[in-house]
Amino acid sequence: MSSRSTAPEKRPGFFSQLRSLFTFTKEYYSWLPWLLIGIVVVGIGLGVLVGFLIPPGAIWSIILWGVTGLLFGILGAMITMTRLATRAMYKRIDGMPGATGHIISTNLGRKWQASEMPVGVNPKTQEAVYRAVGRGGVVIIGEGARGRLTRLINDERSKVKRVASGVPIHVLYVGHGEDEVPIAKLAPTIKALPKAIDRTTMAAVIKRIESVSQSVTSLPIPKGVDPMKARAQRPR
Repeated sequence: MSSRSTAPEKRPGFFSQLRSLFTFTKEYYSWLPWLLIGIVVVGIGLGVLVGFLIPPGAIWSIILWGVTGLLFGILGAMITMTRLATRAMYKRIDGMPGATGHIISTNLGRKWQASEMPVGVNPKTQEAVYRAVGRGGVVIIGEGARGRLTRLINDERSKVKRVASGVPIHVLYVGHGEDEVPIAKLAPTIKALPKAIDRTTMAAVIKRIESVSQSVTSLPIPKGVDPMKARAQRPR
């Protein structure tokens, strides 16, 4: 009999993750190394300058402030790279089927509930409709060609109205056209909706909608974003 290893799976270390994040971001921003070096150098320079200006101006004081500036420079460089990595991730998934599901299932926080799977999908054209329920009401998001989403959107809106009468229903379309929301601004747009229902009502709405929702597990999953890969690329 072959013995099974009981050792836990080894996860990438901090520096390995940092290197992967740097490599991923550099694909979209080739000037990233120079920017990070510049931030660190500026941090050291400011630290040394403070050491000169603050009495007594001894060499040990200058070195100490220089090291402090170095640490702040490294921190600033990491924050900058993380923000650029987030922008790079949005650039990569923009326009890909399934991107909407990934964003609303990971970026909305605890005040909203959403699934990575669409609640309605056209397997031929890959147009899909997603739903998020939160304190702002119910949000129906269309992904794909807007003209071909009309029936899917209307079906989902009618279903929600039947079980959640009086709850605000918002319809958003992901894209770059007029009255459309870019994928990078989707989560902030949803979270910015004014609060319209309390937690108890929200829980009741979620339960009612789920009870009448048609199962889409038998439908083909839109090809595009690999959820596991997308999560791995998401900056921590």
